[in-house]
Amino acid sequence: MRSSLSSVRQLSSAFQGVKESARYVPRRALLYVPASSEKMLAKVPSIHADSVVIELEDGVAIAAKDTARKNAAAALDKLAGQPRKAFEIGVRVNSVSSGMMEDDLRVLARAQNLPDAFMIPKVDSPEDLAYIFDTFKKEYTPSRVTDTKTRMVMWIESARALLDMPRIVSTALNLHKSTGFFKLDAVVFGSDDYCADIGATRTSEGLENLYARQRFVACCKAFQVQAIDSVYIDLKDEEGLRKYSEQGRNWGFTGKQTIHPSQVPIVQSSFLPSTERIEWARELAEAYGEHQKEGKGAFSFRGQMIDRPLLLQAMNIIQLDEAVKEAGKQ
Repeated sequence: MRSSLSSVRQLSSAFQGVKESARYVPRRALLYVPASSEKMLAKVPSIHADSVVIELEDGVAIAAKDTARKNAAAALDKLAGQPRKAFEIGVRVNSVSSGMMEDDLRVLARAQNLPDAFMIPKVDSPEDLAYIFDTFKKEYTPSRVTDTKTRMVMWIESARALLDMPRIVSTALNLHKSTGFFKLDAVVFGSDDYCADIGATRTSEGLENLYARQRFVACCKAFQVQAIDSVYIDLKDEEGLRKYSEQGRNWGFTGKQTIHPSQVPIVQSSFLPSTERIEWARELAEAYGEHQKEGKGAFSFRGQMIDRPLLLQAMNIIQLDEAVKEAGKQ
């Protein structure tokens, strides 16, 4: 195991722009916790989802927004340094188009601590990202939102955003490189808003989202960011949840949104790499390490020529496996 971990470090150094501080954050399941409920916020440290999303957007009624903002700010300081089960605790603010993002950030900035990730819904254009950056600088001051370990997770939720996704993702990544603003780590597909936008009817088969999900995951992987799949809304249908989670994993998604704690174990087990896949990744990492020692360039592994995307796949699989084992998660 030690040799494969050493090889992972060699793999990391082989990728331009990858830093030691940019650790891999598993996001097999994202679980929303409405910030309007102090009772539910108190449960955050014990939630076993990889990523817990303190929610200010769709999960909070308009009349409860002010209370939710204050609760979220207080929670950030209360949760800082506390033991927790999640790999990540993020805050999802309201979108640019809602006109409420500035109000969210003004209150959140009162907290001494930043979340692990700021989560931005309904990013429709590169111009939205310029507004987001300016608003964060205004409310937090530039020094608090640059060169920090806090990540960015954003949502694609409209036809316009899906078609313009390569420019949106590229702009977010370049913004981090040029300014030190939060690093884009994952993108989430918002299927309900997307279907509403195109006038599609939601079905249990999900065929209305077939093109969108496949384009979405391709765009994410083209830019090497995590792809988070849509919500499965039938809480009683565990087999359906397992089926679509496994389908998403097989398509290249790295995680899935959940709306109830009961969905988390099924989703997280579905997005664990198989024993065979972990073995492939570790053996590839070790083979890469040997070739590096010998000063060789391109090489074949199990009859396949190895290129940069395959090396990155192996690195992410090993990092996910190690992170889950270290945390004692199932």
